[in-house]
This record gives sequence, C-alpha cells and structure tokens, in this order.
Amino acid sequence: MGLGVPLRKYIHLPTLLVVSVVNDVEPFLVLLLGLNSPLHGLLHTFLLAVPAGFVLGVIMLALEPALAPLLKALLLEPREGVGLRGFLLAGAIGAALHVLLDAPLYDDIRPFYPLIVNPLYNPSITVGVYALCIGLGLLGLIEYVALARAPSSTR
Repeated sequence: MGLGVPLRKYIHLPTLLVVSVVNDVEPFLVLLLGLNSPLHGLLHTFLLAVPAGFVLGVIMLALEPALAPLLKALLLEPREGVGLRGFLLAGAIGAALHVLLDAPLYDDIRPFYPLIVNPLYNPSITVGVYALCIGLGLLGLIEYVALARAPSSTR
C-alpha cells in the first residue's frame, strides 16, 4: 500500500491490494484441506503469478462498475486515465512483488519454475522482509489518512 497510494494515478490500487493477497489462497487451501501438495505451488512462481495477475486485473476491471460505490466510499476509486493498462500493471506488479517477497522466506518456493531451485531463498533476511512489509504498510496507512483528510478536489 505504501507504493500503491502514490502510484494510484497510474495503477488501480484495489487491484494491487487484491492480487497481493490472492497468491496466498493456494497455501491456505493446502493447509485447510490437508492436500498432499506443496504449500507454495505454481501461484508462487513468476511463470503463473504474473499471468494470473493480468487475469485478475481484467476481472477487477469488469467488476469496477459493481464495486464503484464501495471504492468511492473507501476513497479508492480509480483516477482518470487508469484504464485497462492500469489494471493490468497493478495485477502484474502485485503478483510479482508477492513472489519476490515470499521467495527469500520459504525454501519450497520455485520462483523461476521450471527451475527447481530457489536462488532467492535466504532466511537470514526474514526479519528485513517483514520489516519492509510492515514499514510499507504503515507508510500506506499514513498516505491513506492524508488522502482522506485532503480536500476532495485534490484527491
């Protein structure tokens, strides 16, 4: 969110937020259903995550009219000029960042599948990755509060 609020003129922030979370449906289902499959599967690879982000961008664009009242109430309505490109960029960026931030933390992630190695795996930076995520989240919250307090003509 720390990047999404200032970039909201170019990318669709709600899509970025949704896509950033959707990747974790996969491990959630593996745990919930007790599936005999890797915790982090294909949605944690650039090969599938980025195209899935594009697809979710198109879905979010299609849902925009139905979501418009909610997004407006939350001050998350898209700025003028955020068309299909902004939705696609938000989807791709959200998915790729999710894989990029998870890859150092989990040894079962194969970010460059079909390669079976994870060259990004580095558990020694776990605290730094979490600190970065928390810091960007707090920055985004501060930016969002400032946005909410700004006159509507400057949003």
